[in-house]
Amino acid sequence: MSNHFTGLSLGPPLGDQRLDLCDLYAFQSPADDARTVLILNANPNADALHPDAVYRLAVDTDGDLLNDIAFTFVFSEPQDGRQTVDVYLARGAESRDPEPAGEKIFSAVEVSFTADPNILRAGDITFAAGARSDAFFFDFDGIKALFDTSGKRNFTEPHLGDLGGTSPWTGQDSNLTANVCSMAVEVPTSMFGAQGPIRIWGRCSVRDNGELRHVDRAGHPSVSSFFNTDDTKLEYNASEPVHDWDRWLDQFVHLLGHTGGYSREDAIAVIEAEGTLPDMLTFDPALPARYPNGRTFTDDVIDYRLGFLTKNECPPSGLSPHTDTLDEFPYLGPPHP
Repeated sequence: MSNHFTGLSLGPPLGDQRLDLCDLYAFQSPADDARTVLILNANPNADALHPDAVYRLAVDTDGDLLNDIAFTFVFSEPQDGRQTVDVYLARGAESRDPEPAGEKIFSAVEVSFTADPNILRAGDITFAAGARSDAFFFDFDGIKALFDTSGKRNFTEPHLGDLGGTSPWTGQDSNLTANVCSMAVEVPTSMFGAQGPIRIWGRCSVRDNGELRHVDRAGHPSVSSFFNTDDTKLEYNASEPVHDWDRWLDQFVHLLGHTGGYSREDAIAVIEAEGTLPDMLTFDPALPARYPNGRTFTDDVIDYRLGFLTKNECPPSGLSPHTDTLDEFPYLGPPHP
């Protein structure tokens, strides 16, 4: 659920799983803490990605909430179960262009749909794309029990008081054998040229009548799922982080008032403390990666988010991280059969 579906209808953007951004990760390389790993996962079907889409990993390095570095991934039309991807690296103003821009650093790379990743290097940048085991863990039936006891799903009303003191959790990981299509890059941390935290976000755009339509975005885990509504999710996914505070603060404050009884002042304080807005993943490479400083595979982001929403009234799910992740690139394990 981290971003495996968006809004109350829980459907993928435009009804197309290929356009669904699932999760965003940022952490120091386990093999070399002077390098940073960025991973953007999409498509919970873990098959070919959309050939008319532009997938992007963008980084703000100076705190102005605008892209300073962008990795853009453009996939070919799949043929006979195979697909390739071109990767562009843009800097400065070029990184803010919605179209693929900058230097093409990898060309026609084979996307891996088998257990063996196709890992390539260009200078000091490492890259791989393909089907991998999904590291995200959550108890979907427990979430439904927490928010759906009346038979109508409403993420603004957790039903903690309606459960009779019992836990909503089943103890079952709904994602234990799930896969995703992963886009992973590893770079020297010095590449960012930052003196403090960087901010990272993902975007998926699809070509519609010759124009790029922004259909999904990824930043903080679970924010898009819990804070969106069916009426606002299209606008939210098309919007830019630099506008988040002005456009979305009131909606976020309103939701926190319902889910945790926050006053407006308290809600703004916790949003500021986490950096929930702008919806970009903050990562200070000088500090250990653990959400909300970056995100690793062991971070229980659903427990974190539900605690955030309910002022820590929601009990933890008790789930454990997946054990099939790797200590070497591309870090996510091989896909499940």
